[in-house]
Amino acid sequence: MNHENINSGRVRKAPENFLSQDGIRTVMEEAKRGRRDFIRTAFAAAAAGAAVPAALAQGNPVPTEGGDPNILNLPEHSTGLGQGVNPEGSYGMPSKYEAHVKRRISPGLTQTTQASVSFAPLQSLFGIVTPSGLHFERHHQGWWDIDPSKHRLMINGMVKRPMVLTMDEIMRLPSVSRFHFIECGANTAAEWGNVAVPTVQYTHGMLSCSEFTGVPLITLLEMAGADLKNGKFVLAEGADGSSMTRTIPMSLILSGEVLVAYGQNGEMLRPENGYPLRLVVPGVQGVSWVKYLRRIELGDKPYATKDEAVHYIDLMPDGLHRQYSNLQEAKSVITTPSGGQVLLDKGFYNITGLAWSGFGKIKRVDVSVDGGRNWRTARLEGPVHSKALTRFNIDWVWDGKPAILQSRAMDETGFVQPTYKQLRAVRGTRSIYHNNAIQSWLVQENGEVKNVQLS
Repeated sequence: MNHENINSGRVRKAPENFLSQDGIRTVMEEAKRGRRDFIRTAFAAAAAGAAVPAALAQGNPVPTEGGDPNILNLPEHSTGLGQGVNPEGSYGMPSKYEAHVKRRISPGLTQTTQASVSFAPLQSLFGIVTPSGLHFERHHQGWWDIDPSKHRLMINGMVKRPMVLTMDEIMRLPSVSRFHFIECGANTAAEWGNVAVPTVQYTHGMLSCSEFTGVPLITLLEMAGADLKNGKFVLAEGADGSSMTRTIPMSLILSGEVLVAYGQNGEMLRPENGYPLRLVVPGVQGVSWVKYLRRIELGDKPYATKDEAVHYIDLMPDGLHRQYSNLQEAKSVITTPSGGQVLLDKGFYNITGLAWSGFGKIKRVDVSVDGGRNWRTARLEGPVHSKALTRFNIDWVWDGKPAILQSRAMDETGFVQPTYKQLRAVRGTRSIYHNNAIQSWLVQENGEVKNVQLS
């Protein structure tokens, strides 16, 4: 690992009541249906296929019960007229058979839903893009559906021409679209001390990846006549009740990566994701992606706001706090098979998961099925984008014996995802934020998969 610091923490232990016993049972029951019913459906289909009458396999008709042997017993959707297009128009919705694939809150995590989290169902997703309706949520004062015609963005501070822009003025400017991951700094927080939650949705679900569309922030600053020589930091301020404010270094903005975004996955942002305007800061923890963005101020030093002076800071083993540790270091997780899922039989499986790094592209992901004693290099699905999720896959034949599945990411800077032992040697055990340690899943002889940690 060649970065100066290994990620993460805050000044309190993970809440012991992260999930109640009833909550854990509910999560486990739901998780067993993950990844589109995971292997359960696949094996059921295979078993059904094996039982198909030889006559049908040869292309011959199968008789209906007590009916003519020359008449096929076709389902209704193969013989009737389906539903038509809604003449009034509609917004497309998933199949009713996918109703279990949804964001979930964690009982006991916070006292109010307005300052809470909903976790993305990573175990049920494919590729790297998170559907907008499944994108994880983190709110500090609840979400709002703001009238875009009334929303304004102010640019002030060390600029020659302070500006107030309407949404129409922003959306008329040249735009760019890029794929980027966003991860809450507290993702995997409950695992610092020990195994706390059963499924990947709750261990790593404060993570999503979208195609964001907007205007590079540097473009707006240049329009305002920014002092790019002496201006070293930007303050981003949100319009929600918490007035979320974060310091962004100009070194990130000058690259053109930081966007003032209004689009997500080909449509306008969803209200819970910051509609009509948010900041996109690739590679940086999600709290800096200020939602409902209303003001940008250019200054010459960090602002040390309430949300970065006492929150989202890392408690070090010597008792000191580390501030402005914003970049999310290389991390990965196997999403299938993962906690709460069930392997129904021995044989071939595709191990799949996600890897990401705030320092650039993922270069390699290794996978172990024996708790880290031996590693094999996984296949990366392309294209591999910088500071975006990367999907990896590897073949595995399960022999029915206990196995411990792990993934280990390496990014293009050479940083290698640490074990818990390596991470805790630097960060201790009292942290909350920036946990990027290797995740372990135990496959038991009965096929059930559990969350475990190796020392």
